[in-house]
Amino acid sequence: MSADDDSKWLEWVTRQFESIAGEDKEINLSDFKTALKVKESFFAERFFALFDSDGSGSISLDELLKALNLLIHGNETDKLRFLFQVYDVDGSGCIDPGELRTVLKSCLRESAISLPDEKLDDLTLALFESADKDNSGSITFEELKEELESFPEVMENLTISAANWLKPPTAEKKRQTPRYLTPAYWHNNRNKLLFLSCYIILNLLLFGVAALRHSTTGKWIMLARGCGQCLNFNCTFIVVLMLRRCLTWLRTTWVVRILPLDQNVILHQLVGYVTFILTVLHTGAHVANFGKEEQNNTNGYELWEYLFTTRPGIGWISGTASLTGIVLQLLICLTTLCSSPFVRKSGHFEVFYWTHLSYIWVWLLLVLHCPNFWKWFVVPGFVFVLEKVIGLAVSHTRGLYIVETNLLPSKVTHLVITRPQSFHYKPGDYVYVNIPVIAKYEWHPFTLSSAPEQQDTMWLHIRSLGQWTNRLYDYFWQPGPLAHEPRRLTTNLHSRRQHEWTQISAKLSGNHRACNIKCYIDGPYGTPTRRIFTSEHAVLIGAGIGITPFASILQSIMYRYRMRKQSYLNSWCETPKDNEMKLRKVDFIWINRDQKFFEWFVSLLTKLELDQADEEPEGRFLDMHMYMTSALSMNDMKAIGLQMALDLLAKKEQRDSITGLRTRTQPGRPDWTKVFQKIGQEKRGKVHVFFCGSPMLAKVIKAHCEQLHFKFFKEHF
Repeated sequence: MSADDDSKWLEWVTRQFESIAGEDKEINLSDFKTALKVKESFFAERFFALFDSDGSGSISLDELLKALNLLIHGNETDKLRFLFQVYDVDGSGCIDPGELRTVLKSCLRESAISLPDEKLDDLTLALFESADKDNSGSITFEELKEELESFPEVMENLTISAANWLKPPTAEKKRQTPRYLTPAYWHNNRNKLLFLSCYIILNLLLFGVAALRHSTTGKWIMLARGCGQCLNFNCTFIVVLMLRRCLTWLRTTWVVRILPLDQNVILHQLVGYVTFILTVLHTGAHVANFGKEEQNNTNGYELWEYLFTTRPGIGWISGTASLTGIVLQLLICLTTLCSSPFVRKSGHFEVFYWTHLSYIWVWLLLVLHCPNFWKWFVVPGFVFVLEKVIGLAVSHTRGLYIVETNLLPSKVTHLVITRPQSFHYKPGDYVYVNIPVIAKYEWHPFTLSSAPEQQDTMWLHIRSLGQWTNRLYDYFWQPGPLAHEPRRLTTNLHSRRQHEWTQISAKLSGNHRACNIKCYIDGPYGTPTRRIFTSEHAVLIGAGIGITPFASILQSIMYRYRMRKQSYLNSWCETPKDNEMKLRKVDFIWINRDQKFFEWFVSLLTKLELDQADEEPEGRFLDMHMYMTSALSMNDMKAIGLQMALDLLAKKEQRDSITGLRTRTQPGRPDWTKVFQKIGQEKRGKVHVFFCGSPMLAKVIKAHCEQLHFKFFKEHF
């Protein structure tokens, strides 16, 4: 920092200190722990002891600034000396194995990593043997320095970034050009933007034509008629965007290259909000016109008679236009409110689900309200009803059963469901599930996590986030028999797949149970991930339970990869072209907050690693990257020793200590700039990025993709 920055930072630290310190202008150990926000008191106590240079039991402002200057502005040797003193608990000038074990144990707690004592001993031994160059039984400062120099990233970023008040204030960044105005955004979203432009132009034309037809009736009628004509179109178009079977079929045609079919859910939401705005304008314009009619005493009716009675005779069926209009306005307002993200994602999905079913009443009322609506609605409405009838008929004739359940960490329910021979799906597809014992009339969408190549059964992994999913988890958590149906089907399937389950299922425990519960499935329905096999370089990014669609995709990819490889070995010639899969490289990135989340699919990932144990001439076909966000990164002083030990032990055992995979789990969050730059440098073909996870992370990743002209696709289930 410059001298000016130094003075500003010192002033800022002084103010922070004064807000924390007591009347004696000093900080005791308790205040220091609170300020540092550390999970393990060991580091707070060690930092406090080293900051307290006079041994008074409290830290003054001068002592704090002196220590911070050393850590922020000191050279590498100064920082390494401080780190060594943290590890040298007894102050003897060297680190013995017991001290190192204590430090690593505290590092594990800081990073929210749980390992058995045997693994902790292995980590301690790996780091100690590597650092103790002279085999003296202790680590000196020079030996620690030499060991750290083999980790360049540590030397570059060594700091004590433990609390905000220890960091200098950062200047506000200048506001950059909004993402939506950049050329990269327009290039990568040209299909969607062209579609939206056509949608806006069509609405403007409909509004203009209808308004001009009533130009002699006054401005309020012109506004009402214009909005009414747009509502005819939008209340029909919103149905078209939810014709799932038709959209799934269209994804297999050339139309997918022109129309933004992968954005149908977002467009459905957009049209819903447009419909809400148009209804408010339409209703408001009519109310204003009624007020004008009352004021002029044109027909002798008062405002309340216009709104709540059929006396004025407005409407094509017994003057019911006003009454049906008011009910429609209330229903559309209620549906829009209950469709908001804060309702859907706050554990109240059932509110969204049941209010959305009011669309049946909305369509009936629209037919009664508007004399021309049926002309717009008849074809899409017929297709919609046909899809529903087919879906209900097919789902109820299949007679599926849940035959096994496995309760996984963080309240994830793994369901194993019988798969009829007639049920065909693609990797990443989703289905609607109805389980009568949980809720008789509710259908909920979930992605299939098993590969299409898996016979007899299919898998669902369901995270407990709302009322229905929590009831599902609690139901299978209950001890005792889960159903009273005949057990013959369960017994036959269980014995036939016992060996397969032992190999590829998650670790069995008391949470794994056999059962025989009736369920119904409507689907499958296609998603953007159907394009993955036409990609050249696919990047799959899952956050938390967002791995679910990629579990199915990865299994299917590796199955096809093995078939392609076997075909090559049998033909003794160049690799034959695979019309179904153009993939040359796959990067899989899984981001988890908690260590236990990796247990959801660790057995599957282990199997995928074994499938490509042999190195390919062009490099690995599948690279996996695991990130644990709760773990402190190597540039944090409280995690340096642990991350070094994990690296050393992983190289020694050829296995990661956190997940058991060969792939090393990286601490913290991905540096997306570096991640995507590295992917671009591989030059393995056009890069398509597929993401499933939180909307906030989706925006970040999409922005990076736009800068590098990578195609971005987001899953919605």
